[in-house]
Amino acid sequence: MAYPPRAPARPLPREVPDPYKRDFDEAVAVLPISPKASAALSRRNLQAIIHNKAGVKGRDLNAEIETLIASGTLPSHISEGLHAVRAIGNFAAHPTKATSTGAIVDVEVGEAEWNLDVLESLFDFYFVEPTKAAQRKAALNKKLKEAGKPPI
Repeated sequence: MAYPPRAPARPLPREVPDPYKRDFDEAVAVLPISPKASAALSRRNLQAIIHNKAGVKGRDLNAEIETLIASGTLPSHISEGLHAVRAIGNFAAHPTKATSTGAIVDVEVGEAEWNLDVLESLFDFYFVEPTKAAQRKAALNKKLKEAGKPPI
């Protein structure tokens, strides 16, 4: 009996909502079969996050990434990774030929995994950490209230 290759599980924190979670899970699932498809899904997910969470919309993904980076709102490690997701996603979405051989440049597994890493960092920045901070603040405010102190 033959079984299809399986990607290692990459469970996301519960704070990451659909459709981001669904697209990420699909990118993980197709990774061993098609790094190209995984990278294209990651690129799509990146653009959705940029539009919906960062509020940036431009003429194309490259311009949107530049605008987001220029805003200075992201940690540097995420900013640096954004260009990788765009470039690798472009290899997946638009056939590109190597200048030396003329062969179409394919997306490699490690590159598609890098895209997933960058998305996880964005999920942490936009969903996980703000939720944790709000929970901590609420707990402290409850304690302050019980002590007769003003909230922060």
